[in-house]
Amino acid sequence: MTGRGKGKAAGKKSVSRSAKAGLQFPVGRIARYLKKGKYAERIGAGAPVYLAAVMEYLTAEVLELAGNAARDNKITAPSLATSSLPSGTTRS
Repeated sequence: MTGRGKGKAAGKKSVSRSAKAGLQFPVGRIARYLKKGKYAERIGAGAPVYLAAVMEYLTAEVLELAGNAARDNKITAPSLATSSLPSGTTRS
């Protein structure tokens, strides 16, 4: 009677909730923070998945806007020469 009953099959790799939802943000960590934060007595199973998806979407939007602004200003990477100026000098 294989395939019936509860428990994990031997040798089967576990799949994270982030992978099941197709997300990059950690669903398990967000669930832990929601529970530990005492935001409510009980946290539903879908709440951390939804919150992770919203956070991932907002992060992607901000990164896209930052990339567009950097491209428009022709900034490729922060320069060490401009960021490590001595305290008395100004950049012109």
